[in-house]
Amino acid sequence: MGIFSRTEKATRFRRLVPPGRGVDVTILAVTAILYSIAWPTLHVTHDVPVPIMPIVSALAVFPFVLVRANPALGWAVSAGSAVVIPVAFDHLPGYDFPWQVTHLLVLLALVLSVSLRCALPVVAVTWVATVLLFLGYAPGNDGIGWGVGLTAIVVFGLLIRWLVLSRRQLAKQEEVSELERARRTILEEKAKIARDLHDVVAHHMSLVVVQAQSAPYRVDDVSPSAAAEFESIGATAREALNEIRGMLGVLRSDGVVAEDAPAPGAGDITTLLENTQRAGVRLSWQILGGADAVSATTGLALYRIVQESLSNASRHAPGSEVRVRLHYAPDVTYLEVINDRAVDSNGAGASDGRSGTGGHGITGMRDRAVGVSGWLDARPRSDGGFEVIARLPGKSETVPRGASALPVTGPAA
Repeated sequence: MGIFSRTEKATRFRRLVPPGRGVDVTILAVTAILYSIAWPTLHVTHDVPVPIMPIVSALAVFPFVLVRANPALGWAVSAGSAVVIPVAFDHLPGYDFPWQVTHLLVLLALVLSVSLRCALPVVAVTWVATVLLFLGYAPGNDGIGWGVGLTAIVVFGLLIRWLVLSRRQLAKQEEVSELERARRTILEEKAKIARDLHDVVAHHMSLVVVQAQSAPYRVDDVSPSAAAEFESIGATAREALNEIRGMLGVLRSDGVVAEDAPAPGAGDITTLLENTQRAGVRLSWQILGGADAVSATTGLALYRIVQESLSNASRHAPGSEVRVRLHYAPDVTYLEVINDRAVDSNGAGASDGRSGTGGHGITGMRDRAVGVSGWLDARPRSDGGFEVIARLPGKSETVPRGASALPVTGPAA
């Protein structure tokens, strides 16, 4: 029962004392104990009138309350009272020391706290003033001994202070070293990914470029249309290879993010459409407004959405007609990419192939649109085709999901 009783008392004490306030409560308790000793014993050490004994005792003890919050102020009050009390009140016969023991303990504690927590000039002033105080008031030659003791207290406080500071700096350095190790691990992983991408993708893309460029010279009887087709393949492969090299450079670089790498934008969409059309896709497009109406971030997202939409159309519905409608407005940029149902050689409709493929193209397009505060829908059409509709912000606007449909002005280009 005794163990359970002590446990319950400790639990109640923890509930009464908030976390982090234990030291403050201890300081108040020690101050109360010292005051309960100083007041009743003051008549034994000094000739003080009874009515002002509580005040004199408070001047000697209460500065200890500031030992944590403001030790320099507490020391100033304690040292000031140590100057006044011996002058104002005589000590009684048989007691040679100018202050009560409680006053002395508080003063020494405050000197130690100042050396631990205050600026070095404040520590120097406190040390010199306290040594002079003891040299002036201590009986006989005791002032020299107290001066040596005070110096030892200050030096001890400074050593503890520098030890704590050095440990904190060491902990910070260890934290920085840990972050540096983590950063290097990430860089090594990025470099490995870059090497793998270079070996798997860049090498084969380079072969495609070389083969496309050399085909007219290696193959006999290449018609002009076939030569143009090879040139288109080579141009598209070179463009893809340049983008891959840019991303590989980002992966290999330290402190470079993907946004810092050269990236296509809205102004490159026309070139993308022309290259896609040269590649054999039945493509028509209409662009209204200027590409400068969107920011670089929105332009990159818009380019990637158009690129992925065209790739999906050519991959999943080969032979279908694709229509791109793009309208740059000051507040909102509208995009529609529509492909009709493909028709095979027998005249039957070919599937668009988007259902059940397990790919991530549409999800990636939606993520890009959401990343610039826009939105995107990709869905089958009632006639068997497929459409991608996107609304992306201008340079300073966001796009509500209920934005109006893309205006159509004239025939496709």
